[in-house]
Amino acid sequence: MNNRESLNDRHTILWRRLDLPGHETAVLRPDPEGWELSGVAVLAESGRPCRLEYEITCDARWLTRRCRLGGYIGAVPVALEIVRTPSGEWTVDGARSTSLDGCHDIDLGFSPATNLLPIRRLGLAVGASAAVRAAWVRFPDLTTEVLEQVYTRLGPERYLYESAGGAFRRELIVDAAGFVREYPGLWHAEA
Repeated sequence: MNNRESLNDRHTILWRRLDLPGHETAVLRPDPEGWELSGVAVLAESGRPCRLEYEITCDARWLTRRCRLGGYIGAVPVALEIVRTPSGEWTVDGARSTSLDGCHDIDLGFSPATNLLPIRRLGLAVGASAAVRAAWVRFPDLTTEVLEQVYTRLGPERYLYESAGGAFRRELIVDAAGFVREYPGLWHAEA
């Protein structure tokens, strides 16, 4: 998939959560300034029903510009807005977050959708790898912190994803759009 797709091109996916009850659906579409990734996750967390909607916009180089998140965890409504300026400064709900400086991507801790962002941004050749600093939204508390990650492209549709200094490792299978189809132990694409 290249950066010249028409604005009518959309890519959609539906995942089933493997370690908890839940599903998520997402859509990727070009917009006039870059890309929009949006979706809805419905899952259970510690016996609480959760519904989380997100909308992430990226520039033409796949650098995150904004993430809006809303819904509920149990009976508690939640909302979060994270913004990255063109100069790389981050805000969380309007407050400057210097700890996230140097991050290019947002990583939603409840979703496989955001793995697509560095995969598309990096455009790695088979055998190449790259370190990534992501603004990680932890689930279920929805706090933010830096998550150091490494992506290694093992094949045309296979990536090794590592975080926590290599303590967390998964071999991801992706589709042509960059959506993760198989995230061992966590997510499986159903459609």
